[in-house]
Amino acid sequence: MGQNRRSHIVVLSSLFPSRLQPQAGLFVRERMFRVSEHIPVAVIAPTPWFPFQSILRRWRPHFRPGAPHYERQDAHDVWYPRFISIPSLLKQFDGLAMALGAWPRLRALHRAGRLDLIDAHFGYPEGYAAVKLGRWLGVPVTITLRGTEARHARDPKLAPLLKSALEDATHIFAVAESLKQVAIELGVPSSKIEVIGNGVDTQRFRPFDRQQARTQLGLPADAPILISVGGLVERKGFHRVIAHLPRLIEHWPNILYLIVGGPSAEGNNRSELETLAAQLGVEQHVRFLGTVAPDQLAIPLSAADVFVLSTRNEGWANVFLEAMACGLPVVTTDVGGNREVVSDPRLGIVVPFDDSGALLAALADALARDWDRAAIRRYAETNDWGERVARLCLALNRIISQDKY
Repeated sequence: MGQNRRSHIVVLSSLFPSRLQPQAGLFVRERMFRVSEHIPVAVIAPTPWFPFQSILRRWRPHFRPGAPHYERQDAHDVWYPRFISIPSLLKQFDGLAMALGAWPRLRALHRAGRLDLIDAHFGYPEGYAAVKLGRWLGVPVTITLRGTEARHARDPKLAPLLKSALEDATHIFAVAESLKQVAIELGVPSSKIEVIGNGVDTQRFRPFDRQQARTQLGLPADAPILISVGGLVERKGFHRVIAHLPRLIEHWPNILYLIVGGPSAEGNNRSELETLAAQLGVEQHVRFLGTVAPDQLAIPLSAADVFVLSTRNEGWANVFLEAMACGLPVVTTDVGGNREVVSDPRLGIVVPFDDSGALLAALADALARDWDRAAIRRYAETNDWGERVARLCLALNRIISQDKY
């Protein structure tokens, strides 16, 4: 291998945007395309498939919408090879199946001199698959822990596979300290794990004039406004916020709750949310804005007063920093790395998960409080992508250099 040739990284992540799923895995693309400004990157995004999944779409229209075979995204090659995966069954074989599905493309990239390190996102099945591929091809492997690992570590069938992947990886990145602790509890040495959180683009996410933003969205000038952003799935907890609207309306009769997001790979529960709002008689207070492109998301964020996400599971939620960059305080649940992002009471309020009373009190407090929105924005600026990417590139180059020499 020539010493003057530039090193190349191949990202392995089943969650990655495509023209069929434009909102999937934006956080992976944002992080690694920024790395690509310093180290060339290509992407392998394995797509789960089995022969009869089209039948399931009759009942679940958004189930596994598939992906193109190949896309060119911002001058990067992205391939979407299929791998056999039976819905809800035999998940312990997904890692091996993913490795086999990705193998032909990885081998071709290796032969072309475009593979010096595999960077897998999520511990299982991606991390497990990457470790096997790295062994077959003789290249180092890094695994980035992003939030599913806590659940898999509790699964008696998947925990041993996750543990094996983490033990055999060359190096591990965690987007939150809480995820590092998950790996340590599985027996992985702390010295092997580096916490590098996600950042925020403070140019894309910045405060716009509130009244102009509301006018653009057709929102009343004087209404208190809550906002949530995320895929329309149960895990994100939009229903928990809707459930509190009747009480909040007693104090703020014209309150609005904006929900930004659409169907995701996990599903689409918009109809359930609409039904709940109707049952509670608050449908006029809930507005579904649908999917909003990242370049436009600062508009609804700037129009709101408080960001809320009553989620049951997160790794490092980029959307918190995006909201803060627009000057919004955050109300969220004490799961995953949420408390690491909302790390100061001056930034928002963190409540125990599924504590309904605490969530209601936090929402009322956040709406009534006079927040220092400029200070919240300054905190977001300290989490700009620049420092994160510099640390990540330093670590990746070190690993590649050690392998070469």
